[in-house]
Amino acid sequence: MPKPAEPAAVVAPPAPLAVGELQAVPLYRQDELLNWIEQGRHLTQVKQDRCQLTQDIEARASVMKIPAYQFLWGDMLAWGVCTKPNAEIGVQYMWEAANQGLAPALEQLGRYYWKGTLVQKDLVRAETLMREAASLGFLRARIEWVEMLLQGMGSPLDYEDAYRWLHGSVIGDKALHQKAATLLNRLGNRMPANVVARAKAMP
Repeated sequence: MPKPAEPAAVVAPPAPLAVGELQAVPLYRQDELLNWIEQGRHLTQVKQDRCQLTQDIEARASVMKIPAYQFLWGDMLAWGVCTKPNAEIGVQYMWEAANQGLAPALEQLGRYYWKGTLVQKDLVRAETLMREAASLGFLRARIEWVEMLLQGMGSPLDYEDAYRWLHGSVIGDKALHQKAATLLNRLGNRMPANVVARAKAMP
C-alpha cells in the first residue's frame, strides 16, 4: 500500500519582539539630528534608542568630522550619556563643531562660559560665542544674547543688531514669544527711539 503523504511542514510566523527587546535603529538623518539639537532633546533621543548608535555617532564625529555629530558626541562625553564621561574631550568636540560654524555648539559653549558650566567663567569668550550664534539665526542664542546685554555684558553698540535679530525671529511657542517681547521692551528702553525704529525696519 502506498504510504500516506506526509503533511506539509507548517512554518511558524516570526515571533513578535518581546517587550524590551531591541530593534535596529537607523542612523539619524542630518536634518532630524539638527532639529533635536535645536530643541535640546538630542541626548534624550540617544537614550531612547538604548545607545545602539554610539559607535556610529563616534565615527561620524571623530573620523568624518560632521559638525552635528561632533556636537552630539561631545555632549554625550561631557555628560556621560551612553559612554564613559569625559568632560574635557567632550568640550573639545563641541569646539570642533563650533569652529565649523554650528550655531547650537557656539550657543552652548557661550552659555557654559557665561554660567561656568564644565569650564571656568569667561565672560569675554561667552560674549563672542553667543553673539556669533545669535547672528547665525539660532533663536535660543538670540534670546540669551539679549539677556546678557541686559546684564551689562557686551556693549551698547551691540544693542541694535541684538534687537533686530530677536525682533525678526519667528517664534511659535506662546510663552517664548512673550519672553522675547519682554526682553525686546527692556532692551528698547535702553536705546534711542530712532535706533529702535531702524532695527524694527531692517530684515
